[in-house]
Amino acid sequence: MVEGTVDVAVIGAGLVGSAVALGLARLGQRVVLLDEGDDRWHASGGNFGLVWVQGKGAKSGAYAAWTRASAEAWPAFAAELEDAVGLDPAYAKTGGLSLCLDETELEARATLIKRMHNQPAPGANDAEMLDAIELHRLVPGLGPRVVGASFCPHDGHADPLRTLRALQAAFVQAGGSIRRGVRIESIDAAGGGFRLAGQVSVIEAGRVVLAAGLGNRHLAPMVGLAAPVRPQRGQILVTHRVPELCPYACHRFRQTADGTVMLGDTHEEVGLDTGTTQRAAHDLAAYAAACFPALGNARVIRQWAALRVLSPDGLPIYAQSTTHPGAFVVTCHSGVTLAAIHAGELAGAIAAGNLPPAVASFAPGRFSEAA
Repeated sequence: MVEGTVDVAVIGAGLVGSAVALGLARLGQRVVLLDEGDDRWHASGGNFGLVWVQGKGAKSGAYAAWTRASAEAWPAFAAELEDAVGLDPAYAKTGGLSLCLDETELEARATLIKRMHNQPAPGANDAEMLDAIELHRLVPGLGPRVVGASFCPHDGHADPLRTLRALQAAFVQAGGSIRRGVRIESIDAAGGGFRLAGQVSVIEAGRVVLAAGLGNRHLAPMVGLAAPVRPQRGQILVTHRVPELCPYACHRFRQTADGTVMLGDTHEEVGLDTGTTQRAAHDLAAYAAACFPALGNARVIRQWAALRVLSPDGLPIYAQSTTHPGAFVVTCHSGVTLAAIHAGELAGAIAAGNLPPAVASFAPGRFSEAA
């Protein structure tokens, strides 16, 4: 049964798909956002919530510039979401710290920041190194093991779940529709567009955007694309509410708007396993207590794991199919950071039918060329 025809079907209703769908709907496109409804592997629900610039794109000036552009767009983007639907994504541009607990780590961080400054993307990073004296003056509650940090004024953080709810509410307000519990099993070219078939329904669309995270791996070949993504598990702890410990976002420490503290994160190659481990909890808690001794007595109230969506080089994958024009793949592991530019520049380019030159280097062909 054909349920309807739309201008664009976006497969995947996480942060990436919802942001792109919102941008398209605001441009007057008739858009349906398709959500399989299986939350086991959704990255959006387990996201740490950083809007992070420093260190991004150490091997790619294009990624450094793309990330910085999204971070610059976030203040207006967050305000627009709240004004439109009354949902605050809890965004704060605080500046960010990446803390170092020994001289080896500090030296490696300094080398990374120096390399970023040499990228052919002026102003994309603007991070600087802080020694122990400067850092402890800036954040008095740090532990004695913290020997320095990198600082970037463009970093911040937002609440991933609030952001996702705001994106979807604004999308519906803009005229979009969300279909939940829909698993797309085939995508075929039909009548100058596409025919998306699920178990019980068929949707016809002029264009299709694959934003299904790990699901893109099997969806992309249906339209002549490739999305060689893999899962990587990250575990996070959350403490009870505590007084403010640090006014800045930190790479592995984030105090939320309600005072709880998120501690992360691990990088585990365990396939699709979203289980949690006692070892990870111990290591995360020990690291946090070394950075902020006041957390030594904090009560952990929750632990969870989620799966990052990673390409072979860690960079996004954006492409339009050459064999099926109008079919796009959009995959990244920075759904919060890039939400603003996904809803803005990227959605505008998809609506126009051509991806912007800024993302040309993120096409999946780079993997076959490297091989």
